[in-house]
Amino acid sequence: MVGYQYRGYRIETRREWSNWCVSIYPLQPDLPIFPRSTLHTLMPQEHDAVKEAKEHIDRILSSLEVRQN
Repeated sequence: MVGYQYRGYRIETRREWSNWCVSIYPLQPDLPIFPRSTLHTLMPQEHDAVKEAKEHIDRILSSLEVRQN
């Protein structure tokens, strides 16, 4: 399993059949936990799966910023 860090989250990738799947975990207690830690997206390329996970994190964090304002 390969891991990346992005905006306070750990993104772990793993191979499922011929595609890549990712799991997202907060690294800090003040960050929101995603309802499902596994992002159910399968991508043929690992970098595409990581990119989608980063976009998912960005969407969640930006929606929280809007609610707070």
